[in-house]
Amino acid sequence: MIYSALAAADNAVMLLDAAKGLEPQTRKLFEVCRMRSLPLFTFVNKMDRPAMSPYEIMDQIEQEFGLETYPILWPIGDGDRFKGVLDRMNDVVHLFDRGDRKSKAEVEQVPMVDLETLEQRIDDDELYQQLLEDQEMLSELIAPLDMERVMAGEQSPLFFGSAMTNFGVQLFLDKFCDMGTKPNGRMASLKEEAKGKKAKEKEEATNSDEEADELISPSHGEFSGFIFKTQANLDPKHRDRLAYIRIVSGSFQKGMKVGHSRSKPGKKYNLAQAQTLFGSDRESVEVAYPGDVIGINNPGNFAIGDTLYTGNEKIAFPVSRICLVIMSVISYLISIPLLVVQGYSIILSRNICLYTQS
Repeated sequence: MIYSALAAADNAVMLLDAAKGLEPQTRKLFEVCRMRSLPLFTFVNKMDRPAMSPYEIMDQIEQEFGLETYPILWPIGDGDRFKGVLDRMNDVVHLFDRGDRKSKAEVEQVPMVDLETLEQRIDDDELYQQLLEDQEMLSELIAPLDMERVMAGEQSPLFFGSAMTNFGVQLFLDKFCDMGTKPNGRMASLKEEAKGKKAKEKEEATNSDEEADELISPSHGEFSGFIFKTQANLDPKHRDRLAYIRIVSGSFQKGMKVGHSRSKPGKKYNLAQAQTLFGSDRESVEVAYPGDVIGINNPGNFAIGDTLYTGNEKIAFPVSRICLVIMSVISYLISIPLLVVQGYSIILSRNICLYTQS
């Protein structure tokens, strides 16, 4: 499901273990991001444990992915000697005091020009000298940050921190929100909805010839969005099903009626409820905008790749080949009771594995 979720993303974050570097799953997901030319931000986590050299991590990313990195938050030490990070964008050192893991780390900011205070606060001559050397080396040898290359997926801003000690994460999120691309539009096919008794037959006859030749921008007047993921039984007490929509244009309003790219012309669906999910928490949504992801109740009519829209023009975002394969397998398995009761993700993955092994 991670791969389908990337279809809805405008930016991606590559999370690395500071001790392990690149792992097999990271390599697979990177290829998907590269195919979509997503801007990629790299966060190296677990600096509070013994870690690889930051230069080793940079070399590993460049050698295996051919991706140039630009360090923005540079670490000062690792493991028990992890003192903080240097923000290279404004030459300020963020030093933290280790505290309770459940509480926010106490942070002190020291400008790089205040060397006397910096040396005193770091209280480790080796780390202090290493910081000065690293700052000079990075300034002279690393290519400058080029946001055009970042947006094209050719350069990745690099950050270091520790989620366990709750340090560096907020700094990264602030930078990510400032630097990341805004919600993008999507190419789609656009045509007037057919009406009359033979509308369905005509539409089915022309669907195979449709091409995504129209850019639906976030400022497009009508609501549109595509379903990139479905999920069942989020609540153990209820056999609920949700379809996740990435909004492309217009705005979602609770109770709005929408058209469906695979339903007959004129048929509308009432989106009476929508929610956002964060972990196990759910929150009802009244209004949502381009770039937002919302979950709606799925009565069984919505599938991965479907488009929901308002207005007199039918909007259909293109469906990838993998989505078509998934939907065909789901149609074949839909009569299995276990599929309906427990969700089809496990069964689907097993059938694909059996199919590919035969």
